[in-house]
Amino acid sequence: MALSEDVFEHGPDPDNPGWRHWNLKDETLFNGAVMGKLITRLDPDGKHARLRMFPERRHENLQGIIHGAVTLSLIDISLFTTMHTLGSGNAGPSVTLELSTQFTGGGKPDRPLDAVTEIVKETGGLVFVRGTVEQDEHVVASFSGIVKKMRPK
Repeated sequence: MALSEDVFEHGPDPDNPGWRHWNLKDETLFNGAVMGKLITRLDPDGKHARLRMFPERRHENLQGIIHGAVTLSLIDISLFTTMHTLGSGNAGPSVTLELSTQFTGGGKPDRPLDAVTEIVKETGGLVFVRGTVEQDEHVVASFSGIVKKMRPK
């Protein structure tokens, strides 16, 4: 059994047809404890992955918008859902090497927040990802990141 199958719940989400869970089985770890429910899917174009979170009051800053650290966390997690959905598979034993983000607007806490991603290039050891964080037509951030694939021990 691969590491990701041991620690992640990837099953279909009955509340959101066409989407799959992206939740750690141990809800006391970062993803569940901080981010809450996460779902993912392959977009209809077959070239983009999408990771969705459902903002709650705890994700807001003093201005009543989604805290930038929450947006950055969604982006970081999306690098791994992209590897899993569009790339070579098991993203569990990998690490983020680089993440560049440009904030372009504030996220509203009353709507789902999506990281929409694509793989620019994948090598034997690295995955280059780019994407945007969106709420409907509103772009909250654009980003690019590099993930190093780690060999399971």
